Amino acid sequence: MSLHEYMLKALKWLDDHVLEYLSFALIVIIPLYPKIPLFDILPGYIVRIRLDDFLIAFTFLVWLVWLIRKKVTLKDNPLLIPILIYIAVGLLSSLSAIFITQTVPLQFIHIAKLFLNWARRIEYFSVFFVFFSSIKSLSQIKKYIYTMAVVLLCVSIYGFGQKYLYWPAYSTMNREFSKGIKLYLTENARVLSTFGGHYDLAAYLMMVLSIFIPLIFVVKKLFIKIFLALVSALGFWLLILTVSRTSFIAYLVALTIVFGMLSLKKSILWAGTRWVVVVGISIFIMLSFGDLSDRFAHLLKVQNLKALVVNPFKREPPKGPNVAFLDVGSKSDTPPSTQRPDSGIVVQQEATRPADVTTDVSEDGPKTANSKARTYSQCALKYDLSTCIRLDYIWPHAVQGFVRNPLLGSGYSTLTKSSVNVFTEAESTDNDFLRSLGETGILGFITFYGILSIASYQAIISFKKINDLFYASLVASLFAATIGLLVNSFYIDVLESSKVAYTYWALIAILFATIKLSQSKKSEKA
Repeated sequence: MSLHEYMLKALKWLDDHVLEYLSFALIVIIPLYPKIPLFDILPGYIVRIRLDDFLIAFTFLVWLVWLIRKKVTLKDNPLLIPILIYIAVGLLSSLSAIFITQTVPLQFIHIAKLFLNWARRIEYFSVFFVFFSSIKSLSQIKKYIYTMAVVLLCVSIYGFGQKYLYWPAYSTMNREFSKGIKLYLTENARVLSTFGGHYDLAAYLMMVLSIFIPLIFVVKKLFIKIFLALVSALGFWLLILTVSRTSFIAYLVALTIVFGMLSLKKSILWAGTRWVVVVGISIFIMLSFGDLSDRFAHLLKVQNLKALVVNPFKREPPKGPNVAFLDVGSKSDTPPSTQRPDSGIVVQQEATRPADVTTDVSEDGPKTANSKARTYSQCALKYDLSTCIRLDYIWPHAVQGFVRNPLLGSGYSTLTKSSVNVFTEAESTDNDFLRSLGETGILGFITFYGILSIASYQAIISFKKINDLFYASLVASLFAATIGLLVNSFYIDVLESSKVAYTYWALIAILFATIKLSQSKKSEKA
């Protein structure tokens, strides 16, 4: 074979597989590349351009070229029309915000921010189209899933390095952090690994764990079972270190759905016993270690939730005149103590700061001898600061955005502004449902969550038709991950988090490709 012929053959191979390998690159780089910005896209705005934006843009450009060349097609894409409808509604909402509700001033920076947030939704959806077109076989789907397992292992290792070895963290929790400043976790800080925040990491872990844990009981090869068990154990411990109550609940919900669906394929006994083991161990570990149990205890108004697990049979000390107690640390010549030791019951004192505020701070920052003490609302003292910021400020603002224009909302990136002309440096409603209603109204809400409803419906009706337990488990897990994200959406803007959104739409593409190829395989056998 001549050099010319060899080059032509290599180029043809690349031409046939480039989307597949670009998809592999996205699977690896999106979760693992820290949120280190390259440059600002708008002055003073928290959203910046990063390396993964260029990779996604390049991959989507390749996909468009392949579409023009008819190497990929849109005719069998099940979400094409629903996604296009949502994008159109988002455009109408943006125009309405400028010209009807006038919640976006006729100034370049405000209009640019509005359409930047609209374009970000399109960028998230682009991952779905790329992945769906790249998958040509069921074996390729397994490669994607196992690659994600390796990525989870790396994310977990880096998270442990942050927690125990002071590996650097890159956060997007505020404008200054998002500049790419190298941070190190303090004792009470929550782990974020390669993600921009602990909530984003927790949502990602919920999704992937709902896939890998059921697969442990489904795959036949012992090596793969052990590997999936290892990465799932590490990923779960990382979930505990994020101290995210919402994601932990979503994780339990997702696993319950998966094993419930698998009971239709195997048996109630098979699925039920495995669910009891997994959920039981998960709850035991959550209650026994880390700070997550303390957050649940505060939410449930329980004095010491951890003690219910660690010391479930602990008795009160004996009473009587002849009872003596051993005092730890007593000197050798100290007589026995007749003083009854502390029973362990903590007398609740009036709170001086919210449960999720671990250090005293003043109104202007770190507390000093002459600084004015920071005061908190009764809501923050009763529940916690993060909850009451939602209840007292950002959720009511989202409702106001919806009321301005119930059909189309008040436009992207308008819900946290105190007045129309204010340029906000970040957008967060901490409730995806309220954010969708506030920004894009009823039409945006219906068209966006209609996409998720279509994916969920297809997963449910196709699950019964798939005989291979691996792919049936995968379909059930991806449906469960969707429900888990909806649970998460009550407390965070999870589907606006870039790493979570990219991963989710890639998984939805895998869901539809699994359904399509499983049905094709069944037709071939018939």
